[in-house]
Amino acid sequence: MLARFGDAETRVARAVAAIQAGQGVIVVDDADRENEGDIIFAADSLTVEQMALLIRDCSGIVCLVLTDERARALDLPPMVGANSSRYGTAFTVTIEAKVGVTTGVSAADRVTTIKTAVAADAKPEDLARPGHVFPLRAHPGGLAARRGHTEATIDLVRRAGRVDAGVLCEVTNPDGSMARLPELVVYAEAKGMPLVSIEDLVAVAADQRAVA
Repeated sequence: MLARFGDAETRVARAVAAIQAGQGVIVVDDADRENEGDIIFAADSLTVEQMALLIRDCSGIVCLVLTDERARALDLPPMVGANSSRYGTAFTVTIEAKVGVTTGVSAADRVTTIKTAVAADAKPEDLARPGHVFPLRAHPGGLAARRGHTEATIDLVRRAGRVDAGVLCEVTNPDGSMARLPELVVYAEAKGMPLVSIEDLVAVAADQRAVA
């Protein structure tokens, strides 16, 4: 089904171009893993309209993907001391901007929180804890160490030359169930979004290393 969006190299190139342009992409993971698709945006270009789409068409648990270095700089400890999540999803404590938000849950407020967290001069004291944005700490080893949407987000924003932070949320069907590949293909085509797999990102990276 992914072949409708080109070969792996084409799918990755289109996804990177979309992130460079401040647009969204859908990333699917392995069928034997979560078997889900996430809409991903670069954090530094995120708009209120894009956040509203994530809230409306996805699970509503909007996550801010950060590098390990940035999460440490913002003093964001793990959400729990002992992570027993099936895939080791590295949630930190939740956050809210201290300035410029009301209740923190609106699309505009969540964008303000994200822009506050990824600002070049962001400091731990700029953020209240807890809040309505869910940071995720990417594995320092990237996709070579963990083939998750978190690491795929950092891979894409780096390929696109953007700030090392992204925003993701899992796509759901209108009935609230998780969207699988057949539904994700239809959704991506309807929204004009590139669709790429984590396997694509890993394979293209391997090819690029081989010719380097």
